Amino acid sequence: MHNRLNILLIDDDTVLAKGTAKLLQRLGGHEVLISDTPTEIMQQCQGGSIDLVMMDVNLPGAEWEGQPVSGADLARCLKTNPQTAEIPIILVTAYAMSSERQTLLETSKADAFFAKPITDYQALLDLIGQLGDR
Repeated sequence: MHNRLNILLIDDDTVLAKGTAKLLQRLGGHEVLISDTPTEIMQQCQGGSIDLVMMDVNLPGAEWEGQPVSGADLARCLKTNPQTAEIPIILVTAYAMSSERQTLLETSKADAFFAKPITDYQALLDLIGQLGDR
């Protein structure tokens, strides 16, 4: 059995995020906080209570420090900040082709990639468990 984690779920689709959060809570016993605001994301992660981040790559309209940002950009910001660098990040997107995934992981410095739509929740829970147990 894996640890119960505090997961920050970042997605621009609120309905999808709420559905995913419910499944992670019900199937994995995790606490899930939802956000799509870069300032809130950074504050939550710097607050020390977040164990894992699930980051949608596509965040239309999101801005950080006056610049438009993607989930990959925010992941890189978190991974290059000593305060948040240890938090595991799973990039979640429907748009990246398999050939782009490695580049996306390298540029974002994220720990893992998971494709949307999420259909295999057990595989996602296993990945969360592996990253959360490190």
